[in-house]
Amino acid sequence: MNGKELIERMVPLSQVESMKQVAPLTNAMFPGTHCPLMGAAMAVRGIKNSLIMIIGTDECAYYTKHMTIHSEDFGGLGGRCVSVVLDGHDVTFGCVKKVEAAFAEVMEEYKPQAVFLVTTCVVEIIGDDMDAAADALTQKYNIPVMAVHTEHFKCENHLPGLERTITACFSLMEKRPCDGRVNLLGQRMGSFADTELSHVLQNAGVKIGLQLPCGCTVDDIREGAAAKANIVVNEIALPLAKKMEETFGIPYVFFDRFADPEKIAACYRKLFTALEMHLPEELQVLEAKAVEAKQEAAKELAGVTYIYGNTPFRTFELNRFMVSLGMVPQIIQTSAITAADAEDKAAILEKCDPYITKTANIAPLQYVYDELHPMLYLGHEYANRLRQKGIAMVRTDGANSLLGYEVTGFAVKALLTAARECREIRKGGEA
Repeated sequence: MNGKELIERMVPLSQVESMKQVAPLTNAMFPGTHCPLMGAAMAVRGIKNSLIMIIGTDECAYYTKHMTIHSEDFGGLGGRCVSVVLDGHDVTFGCVKKVEAAFAEVMEEYKPQAVFLVTTCVVEIIGDDMDAAADALTQKYNIPVMAVHTEHFKCENHLPGLERTITACFSLMEKRPCDGRVNLLGQRMGSFADTELSHVLQNAGVKIGLQLPCGCTVDDIREGAAAKANIVVNEIALPLAKKMEETFGIPYVFFDRFADPEKIAACYRKLFTALEMHLPEELQVLEAKAVEAKQEAAKELAGVTYIYGNTPFRTFELNRFMVSLGMVPQIIQTSAITAADAEDKAAILEKCDPYITKTANIAPLQYVYDELHPMLYLGHEYANRLRQKGIAMVRTDGANSLLGYEVTGFAVKALLTAARECREIRKGGEA
């Protein structure tokens, strides 16, 4: 591959309004994408007493069982992931009767408190009405049965499967008297109990209610509407939070893994306003520490060039934060561009105009390094290969268990560590 030609195929951020304008550098993406079926399984994994029933081809059944069999949360080989494997007859004449028969066996053997009927591509193509089937099974067995559609041909990754499974849980909820608790919606990885946000809430005497999908029971979901507020820590939970606000009047705060202290401060203010509580004094100390860390980091990071890959952070918010430190993005890889990114995009463009490409392009990007000579690479790459090019990797996976001002401290420390490493690498090369 030719690095210059690859760069010419990229589009500057200023010319991008949607992902349709962003072309991948190769047809084959590494490490590739996962389908929504995986997302659905990831969500059900955290909901105890529930069962996932995969309806599709033997490949889809194997793919999901192979994933869940190694998870203690699912219970291994005989655990709460089952499949209805379709054949040519089912594709031709419909699969509802086979699903109903399989469901009877499931009820006899597993006795679940809730079941997620997860459709796959073939079911969506033949057009069987699984929403109606789920409603009929709910009436017959008197347990909640929810259809989750996971056709891959309409999306590019596994996140819609997570989002749709979480949103389907709304049907379990009923109006409850408010008891002042807060729900945590959208946590995918890490332990919320270990985060700064969790500690701040505990110190303020706020009870943590439903945690979906990172660990809850079917009964926890039923009690979800007793909350005073919802904390949404990932966009996959926004549809559920909006439904709960519309139906139960429960406000939500979008408190993602933000890096900039100003953004974090705004989230804390909105959260404690929703809880009708005074802002804890400890937050003033935490904010001042984060602001100082940002200011000190800017002295050393100004002018540092980088390529952004895949991290636990919000893509454009983190890049805006790094640009505010004086850093210079050369290429930003992203899997989505939404209206919510507009403000961050505008702030980045006030300082620079980096190229945009799709994530999972690390194979062709190695030919670009010799053309752009970035100092840092954020995301997953081969560290040794980067070092040979005079580039340091910024390791960010540790941010999965962070929420609040601690994110700022983590981000600047990771950036400073990598920038110093890069300077040492290049200094050694010159010697």
